[in-house]
Amino acid sequence: MGTTRGSKIDPIYRYVRALVICFILLPCIKLSLGAKTRHFKWEVEYKYWSPDCIENIVMAINGQFPGPTIRAKVGDTINVELTNKLSTEGVVIHWHGIRQMGTPWADGTASISQCAINPGETYNYRFKVDKPGTYFYHGHLGMQRSAGLYGSLIVDLAEGEKEPFYYDAELNLLLSDWWHKNTHDQEIGLFTNPFRWVGESQSLLINGRGQYNCSLAAKFSSNTSISQCKLRGTEQCAPKILHVLPNKTYRLRLASATSLASLNLAIGNHKMLVVEADGNYVQPFEVDDLDIYSGESYSVLLTTNQDPSNNYWLSIGVRGRLPQTPQGLTILNYKPNSASKLPISAPPITPVWNDYNHSKAFTNKILALMGTPKPPVNHDRRIILLNTQNKINGYTKWALNNVSLVLPPTPYLGSIKYGLKNAFDQKNPPENFDSINYDVTKPPVNPNSTYGNGVYMLGFNTTVDVILQNANALNANVSEIHPWHLHGHDFWVLGYGDGKFSADKDEKKLNLKNPPLRNSAIIFPYGWTALRFVADNPGVWAFHCHIEPHLHMGMGVVFAEGVDRLSTIPSEGLTCGLTGKMFSGQKN
Repeated sequence: MGTTRGSKIDPIYRYVRALVICFILLPCIKLSLGAKTRHFKWEVEYKYWSPDCIENIVMAINGQFPGPTIRAKVGDTINVELTNKLSTEGVVIHWHGIRQMGTPWADGTASISQCAINPGETYNYRFKVDKPGTYFYHGHLGMQRSAGLYGSLIVDLAEGEKEPFYYDAELNLLLSDWWHKNTHDQEIGLFTNPFRWVGESQSLLINGRGQYNCSLAAKFSSNTSISQCKLRGTEQCAPKILHVLPNKTYRLRLASATSLASLNLAIGNHKMLVVEADGNYVQPFEVDDLDIYSGESYSVLLTTNQDPSNNYWLSIGVRGRLPQTPQGLTILNYKPNSASKLPISAPPITPVWNDYNHSKAFTNKILALMGTPKPPVNHDRRIILLNTQNKINGYTKWALNNVSLVLPPTPYLGSIKYGLKNAFDQKNPPENFDSINYDVTKPPVNPNSTYGNGVYMLGFNTTVDVILQNANALNANVSEIHPWHLHGHDFWVLGYGDGKFSADKDEKKLNLKNPPLRNSAIIFPYGWTALRFVADNPGVWAFHCHIEPHLHMGMGVVFAEGVDRLSTIPSEGLTCGLTGKMFSGQKN
């Protein structure tokens, strides 16, 4: 029965309606009441530092390396006032894993979401964090991540909310790799003919600390030339000891800011329970060790249930590349034992670098926790990206569907919003490759590629599939691991496979029941990875290999969606290229 204004049941109707509205809005009201704006004032500059006990130059924030840890709660607004104190180069910071819903200009991607911040200038990053999880931030211009521009970003649940697992305390580990050759030398080598690769890193760092040319576990090594590192000494490189109490459960937050290395992490005599991946809960599963690729993050639960009279090793080692870098080590210190007491056994042995079955077994265990949103059943568009190493005019490059990305001087976000047609290539990038004739198991018959900066224009709110197809590199019998990261979204990882993707035979293998939500995903050698996401976040977003030299060599694409829905874009981030001329009142 309908109701009319002034009828006798009007008060009841209004009461029920008020209850319903209150029920719907209560979480939002609760969230907004407890939310805060967290202000940070940062200066980026070069400093002398000794990350692995060898003095070098690092890119520091407020004199710290790694940069300060940001800690916030869901619903908080983060405000970072960033001043570039570098003498001769620009800078940006990307907030890795933060979706930037409604603030695409704060994503921190030079030439995509903003102009680089020039020396002496200040830029204000202001954005809301809407999902709990383990994240980090890093430079996104040139090779600045390799130079040390990174730090942790932890988002806790809103006040009163509870995690789906219990723990007594937590520890935070930010993993990275470190070179003695400065990043400018590395960068020049990548653009030189003949090509000069950056090589393997000299050290692996745990929270910015490592040891070069010595080992904490030298007494367990058969190599007598390896000296014993001191547990104490140079504060900048002394291992960050992990202090724990017996019979407690710790949440160990892990994030990999490596520029090149895929890593394996293990803790002597201890198992780990994986509960989070890239800010999304997963079905808990137990492991002895885990692989973590550049751009990924995890939370694992560690129970200190071993002999409390001993300390234990935590080790990280290189995977996916022939290791020329020693393990990174620190100590799990069971209190009240002395932190200087060495474990009684050798550190865990990192699995053989090319044991991909071990890697795949771990990766395939990662499934979404019950209650995680499921992917749409069908896709509106499918883009298949062939990952290849190529040549352009004799220079070595990486390419997608034979196009190597070169970013334009005008940020895409501004040029698309304001209709600057000559700011980038208006031709649609290729959505597939000649899958019938291209043999992914052999070097390309024609290795030549082309440069491009076109954009994949996605229909707003459409469902997009991306199939990452790996292939042989320029040299025979070489296919590399590539960790891919998508800005502005989480995606569902629908599945992995070997060889060439075939819709006819592989479509039925895709997991639509409980695929994990991630923002980063691996593509194994000679294999494929299937991703699905909804283009529901207005902006322009990078999608790229997270190995920094590979991105620098062109291994990325750009997606744009719903830019016309953005009412305004702050001009501060668009004062370069054609938008710079526009905002300064000059004609194009």
